[in-house]
Amino acid sequence: MKQKNSAIVEAILETAGDLHRHRLLDDEEYHKITVRHLGAQPLPTARPISAEEIRSLRESARMSQAAFARSLNLSVGYISQLERGAKQPKGPVLALLNVVRRKGVEAIL
Repeated sequence: MKQKNSAIVEAILETAGDLHRHRLLDDEEYHKITVRHLGAQPLPTARPISAEEIRSLRESARMSQAAFARSLNLSVGYISQLERGAKQPKGPVLALLNVVRRKGVEAIL
Protein backbone atom coordinates (compact mmCIF):
# COMPACT_ATOMS: atom_id res chain seq x y z
CA MET A 1 0.00 0.00 0.00
CA LYS A 2 1.37 3.39 -0.96
CA GLN A 3 1.73 6.05 1.66
CA LYS A 4 -0.34 9.19 1.17
CA ASN A 5 1.60 12.42 0.67
CA SER A 6 1.71 14.78 3.61
CA ALA A 7 -0.01 18.14 3.35
CA ILE A 8 3.38 19.83 3.01
CA VAL A 9 4.43 17.61 0.09
CA GLU A 10 1.06 18.21 -1.60
CA ALA A 11 1.51 21.97 -1.18
CA ILE A 12 5.05 21.82 -2.60
CA LEU A 13 3.89 19.79 -5.60
CA GLU A 14 1.00 22.16 -6.24
CA THR A 15 3.30 25.19 -6.00
CA ALA A 16 5.86 23.59 -8.30
CA GLY A 17 3.11 22.82 -10.82
CA ASP A 18 1.90 26.41 -10.72
CA LEU A 19 5.43 27.80 -11.09
CA HIS A 20 6.09 25.48 -14.02
CA ARG A 21 2.78 26.34 -15.69
CA HIS A 22 3.62 30.07 -15.46
CA ARG A 23 7.16 29.41 -16.76
CA LEU A 24 8.82 30.49 -13.52
CA LEU A 25 10.28 27.01 -13.02
CA ASP A 26 11.98 25.45 -16.05
CA ASP A 27 11.38 21.88 -17.20
CA GLU A 28 14.66 20.56 -15.82
CA GLU A 29 14.00 21.80 -12.30
CA TYR A 30 10.34 20.79 -12.37
CA HIS A 31 11.17 17.22 -13.43
CA LYS A 32 13.58 16.77 -10.52
CA ILE A 33 10.55 15.95 -8.39
CA THR A 34 11.01 12.32 -7.44
CA VAL A 35 8.58 9.41 -7.62
CA ARG A 36 8.59 9.40 -3.83
CA HIS A 37 7.00 12.84 -3.96
CA LEU A 38 4.43 11.80 -6.52
CA GLY A 39 2.98 9.13 -4.26
CA ALA A 40 -0.16 7.46 -5.52
CA GLN A 41 -0.25 9.17 -8.92
CA PRO A 42 -0.01 6.55 -11.68
CA LEU A 43 3.29 6.54 -13.54
CA PRO A 44 3.10 7.03 -17.30
CA THR A 45 3.40 3.88 -19.36
CA ALA A 46 4.63 3.49 -22.89
CA ARG A 47 1.93 2.58 -25.39
CA PRO A 48 2.53 -0.42 -27.64
CA ILE A 49 3.68 0.46 -31.13
CA SER A 50 3.06 -1.52 -34.31
CA ALA A 51 5.61 -2.61 -36.88
CA GLU A 52 3.98 -0.33 -39.46
CA GLU A 53 4.20 2.65 -37.12
CA ILE A 54 7.89 1.99 -36.40
CA ARG A 55 8.61 1.95 -40.14
CA SER A 56 6.52 5.09 -40.60
CA LEU A 57 8.43 6.90 -37.83
CA ARG A 58 11.74 6.00 -39.45
CA GLU A 59 10.60 6.94 -42.93
CA SER A 60 9.11 10.25 -41.81
CA ALA A 61 12.49 11.05 -40.24
CA ARG A 62 14.03 10.23 -43.65
CA MET A 63 16.43 7.78 -42.07
CA SER A 64 17.73 4.45 -43.26
CA GLN A 65 17.38 1.47 -40.94
CA ALA A 66 21.09 1.79 -40.18
CA ALA A 67 20.82 5.49 -39.23
CA PHE A 68 17.67 4.89 -37.16
CA ALA A 69 19.30 1.93 -35.41
CA ARG A 70 22.36 4.00 -34.62
CA SER A 71 20.30 6.84 -33.17
CA LEU A 72 18.50 4.36 -30.88
CA ASN A 73 21.73 2.48 -30.08
CA LEU A 74 20.30 -0.74 -31.56
CA SER A 75 21.36 -3.14 -34.26
CA VAL A 76 20.09 -2.86 -37.82
CA GLY A 77 18.88 -6.45 -37.56
CA TYR A 78 16.75 -5.61 -34.53
CA ILE A 79 15.19 -2.60 -36.28
CA SER A 80 14.44 -4.84 -39.25
CA GLN A 81 12.77 -7.40 -36.97
CA LEU A 82 10.69 -4.66 -35.34
CA GLU A 83 9.57 -3.30 -38.71
CA ARG A 84 8.62 -6.78 -39.95
CA GLY A 85 6.71 -7.53 -36.75
CA ALA A 86 9.00 -10.45 -35.91
CA LYS A 87 9.72 -8.83 -32.54
CA GLN A 88 7.82 -6.41 -30.34
CA PRO A 89 9.71 -3.55 -28.66
CA LYS A 90 9.78 -3.71 -24.87
CA GLY A 91 11.34 -1.79 -22.00
CA PRO A 92 13.75 1.02 -22.88
CA VAL A 93 13.32 0.52 -26.64
CA LEU A 94 9.55 0.92 -26.34
CA ALA A 95 10.06 4.02 -24.19
CA LEU A 96 12.44 5.55 -26.78
CA LEU A 97 10.07 4.80 -29.64
CA ASN A 98 7.27 6.49 -27.71
CA VAL A 99 9.48 9.58 -27.30
CA VAL A 100 10.12 9.56 -31.06
CA ARG A 101 6.38 9.14 -31.66
CA ARG A 102 5.52 12.14 -29.46
CA LYS A 103 8.40 14.52 -30.11
CA GLY A 104 10.09 13.37 -33.30
CA VAL A 105 13.45 11.75 -33.85
CA GLU A 106 15.22 15.03 -33.06
CA ALA A 107 14.43 14.42 -29.38
CA ILE A 108 16.89 11.53 -29.25
CA LEU A 109 19.63 12.89 -31.49
